[in-house]
Amino acid sequence: MREFLSAATSFPAVPFGAALIVVVFFWLLVLAGAADHHSFDGDLDTDLAGIGGVPVTVTVSVMVVVGWFTSLTGAVLMHRSGTTGLVRAGFACAVFAGALLIGWIATRGFVRCFRRRFPDEPPPSRQDFLGRVCTIRTGSVSSDFGQAEVVAADGSTAVVQVRLAGPADGAALTAGSAGLLYAYDDAGEFFWVSAYDKALDPGPPPRPRTAQRTGARRTPRRTG
Repeated sequence: MREFLSAATSFPAVPFGAALIVVVFFWLLVLAGAADHHSFDGDLDTDLAGIGGVPVTVTVSVMVVVGWFTSLTGAVLMHRSGTTGLVRAGFACAVFAGALLIGWIATRGFVRCFRRRFPDEPPPSRQDFLGRVCTIRTGSVSSDFGQAEVVAADGSTAVVQVRLAGPADGAALTAGSAGLLYAYDDAGEFFWVSAYDKALDPGPPPRPRTAQRTGARRTPRRTG
């Protein structure tokens, strides 16, 4: 126990130990709801170090934990070696640099595994509704009023603001009728909608037929 305390409270383990205390305190605040694990994402650019794609607090925590264990192991070996003077100082600096390198390598491997299992997906956007069929929920739709319900790709529904440029073929959009969202106005935050006949919807494309193999042998054609 005395050897462990001596190694933990000496260089090179002590800088990682202090950082580990900060990391543990931060995650306790996150568990208590007093902090957000995305707090420092906008302050540090981890993509340059090859460890981007996950919250900065997670990558730093992994690097600190791995670095602390590595530096603590090196400090114990250094104490057992019995070196002194400049040799001991050089050994300590080498252990500190090695702990940083091993921490970075371990964090980079963790980030790669995380990216492989959870690939990046674009955040949901209103542009995702373009080209979708909606159902009018207001009594009518005009150039300055109207609402419609649209189904997202994940099956959820949303009520959006819609506007009609002009009646198509004299047919106005009324409650319960189908419409097609074909454009989005960023300034007004509404969709342009046109009349749509659900009977004209071909539905999803048919699945390609796969060739079926049979065990029957072909009978050779006789000639002459």
